[in-house]
Amino acid sequence: MKATFKIDGMDKLKKDLERLGKVPQKYVTASAKKGMSPILKDAKANAPFDTGNLKKGMILKGERSRHKGKKVYDVVFDDSMNDIFQKKNANGEATGYYPASQEYGYFSRSGRYIPGYRFIHDSLSNNAERASKTMIDTMQSKIDTEIRKAGLK
Repeated sequence: MKATFKIDGMDKLKKDLERLGKVPQKYVTASAKKGMSPILKDAKANAPFDTGNLKKGMILKGERSRHKGKKVYDVVFDDSMNDIFQKKNANGEATGYYPASQEYGYFSRSGRYIPGYRFIHDSLSNNAERASKTMIDTMQSKIDTEIRKAGLK
C-alpha cells in the first residue's frame, strides 16, 4: 500500500534547520516519539481484548541508529511479557507468538485460515498524516526555541 500526502510547514522547517545548523538529537528523538504516540494509542484502543495483555504489552521502541538526526520508533510488544505471548509445545519450545497471530492471522488446527485484526497496521495507516504533522510541529517549536536562544531571530 502506497500513501501520498503533503506536509504543511516542511519548507519553513527546512529553512530554519539550515539557519540553525545541526539539530540536537534530543529534538529529533522527542519529535519522533511524540509523533508515534497517537499511533500507539490508536493501536491499543483497537487491539482485540480478551485478557488485556495485548494492550498492556504494546510499547514504543526506538531504533538504535549510527546516523545523527535520525530516530525511528516502532510499535512492538514488550519482551518482558514473552512468557505470556509465546505458545510453547510439549517440549517447551516456542511455536507461536500471540500478538503476531492477532495482527496477521493464523491457520487453525483444521487448516482453516483465521484472518488477523490488523490493529497496528490500521492505526498506522489511519494516523500517518497526523503523526507527520505532530513531528513537524514539535520539531519546529523546538527549533524556534533554539533559534531564539541563539539570538538568530
